[in-house]
Amino acid sequence: MAFDGFITKNIIRELNTVLIGAKVNKVFEPTNNEVVIALYNNGENHLLNLSINPEYCRLCLTNHQKPNPQNALNFCMLLRKYLNNAKIVEFKNYDLERTVEIKFMCYNELNDLVVRKLFIEIMSRQSNIILTNEDNVIIDTLRHTDSSRDLLPAHIYEFAPITKVSFIELNSFDEFMEHKRLFTKTNSLTGFFTNTFIGFSKTLLKDTLQTLNINDSEYTDHELEILYSYFKNMIGAFGTNKVDCKKVSAKDYTIFYDEEGSNEDPLKFNHFIDKYYYEKETDSIFTSTRNSLLKVVSAYLKKVSKKIDNINAKLRECEGMEKYRLYGELITANLYKYDNNANFKEITVENYYDDNKEIVIPLDASLSIQKNMERYFKRYNKLKNALEIVTEQKLDAVKELDYIESIVFNLSNATDINDLNEVYEEISENVSTDKKHKKVVQKKKPDQKLDTINIDGFTVYVGKNNIQNDYISFKVARSNDIWFHVQKMHGSHVLLKNPDNLFIEEIPENVLFNCAKLAKENSKASTSLNVSVDYCFAKHIKKQPGAKPGMVNYTNFKTIIVK
Repeated sequence: MAFDGFITKNIIRELNTVLIGAKVNKVFEPTNNEVVIALYNNGENHLLNLSINPEYCRLCLTNHQKPNPQNALNFCMLLRKYLNNAKIVEFKNYDLERTVEIKFMCYNELNDLVVRKLFIEIMSRQSNIILTNEDNVIIDTLRHTDSSRDLLPAHIYEFAPITKVSFIELNSFDEFMEHKRLFTKTNSLTGFFTNTFIGFSKTLLKDTLQTLNINDSEYTDHELEILYSYFKNMIGAFGTNKVDCKKVSAKDYTIFYDEEGSNEDPLKFNHFIDKYYYEKETDSIFTSTRNSLLKVVSAYLKKVSKKIDNINAKLRECEGMEKYRLYGELITANLYKYDNNANFKEITVENYYDDNKEIVIPLDASLSIQKNMERYFKRYNKLKNALEIVTEQKLDAVKELDYIESIVFNLSNATDINDLNEVYEEISENVSTDKKHKKVVQKKKPDQKLDTINIDGFTVYVGKNNIQNDYISFKVARSNDIWFHVQKMHGSHVLLKNPDNLFIEEIPENVLFNCAKLAKENSKASTSLNVSVDYCFAKHIKKQPGAKPGMVNYTNFKTIIVK
């Protein structure tokens, strides 16, 4: 849903209750589409977020700090110059418009008290932030775009033209019905409200019609009066606990009116909007980052698969090398029978390896029999050497393929951006050589976010990726801790801490089973019916030199079948 006029009006009302007189401590610009103003008022610090991202445009207080670029961007430096130590005087907008004016009082270079204004236009792709002086002369804008309006510095800032009617200023239901009669584009109530009045969104209309049980295209005058009264009551209740926000789907939200009222939070709209868009942005960053990593891994997976196909083709070629050795040996044994200078297309000899049965050996007629013999031995030796090399190459390639598949599993198993960051670090070191893929978030140590679970007083660690798996198995684990892993499949390393150095037989069966169940649930076999889970003491886990992260060998293990 768009950040509509109803949301805007309630956000402004709340901001006017907590930020009037607030002092600007610092201005940040985390991205090209976002400005965050750090404020101090009445002993409390606040962060005011102004976003003109087309998908997440909004104005609200935020509790989430974002990393800032090392070098401040131009508009950020401009705001610091003109608004540093300024105090907020007022937040306001016209009617239910989504253009908000923030008025500041501050001192200029001559130490004169002056007014600065910051306008944020919340208009999807046309959103912008404009800094002006007290006479609305533009100092600069965050986004420089071609527009029908003149938004250049030193020009007068003018609001976007208003072509719709103010619902707030309607004095009666008869006046409302007059606008309804003049609207002839469609019989839809949603179309009528969104095209006629300021500030209404489709989501608000659809949810309200559903709440009031009014059909969008078939309705009576009485139902229109109910709808009119509902919105009038909602607007009249702005700033009270009778108006609140709610999610209507996983990707949408709206405002609603409740005569009884329940939410007493004075900043409920700010808190709701901040949480909603933060989760939406986080999900979007998570999805795009995972897709980017999957693209890198998939390309490498394709490369390794193609390498294995080439190796298999070479191995199939090597399958005929014994034939070349046989031909060479039989020619050698019968060389005395033929004139070396004579040319033959083939010869028939007895194969003493097969009860002296006759065998036809093809020859190159342009070469002597001696040269044909040498040619067969040379081809045999070449394929023999190739077989040794490609056999070793195939073992390495199969291990590499298995490792890449484990990374694909880790990406599918990741739950947040920190998990993806660890997988990215792993890919950077072990898979991708593409320097275009840059790190998206700051690296953190794996032990800062390991998942731990308490099972009947025992602490259990569960790895989410190869980096965490290695860390759990070789840093967190002590020799008598118990290690779990699904048999012959990709999955998490699960570690049961054993501080009292108990024998496995002394640990309750339900604890062992629940650990095995965790290993199953966090593996590629999570949906299988019967899964074998191996477990052993951590001292029996070994890592071969040069092995990829998460790849281990283990011995002296037992197996639990998890059904």
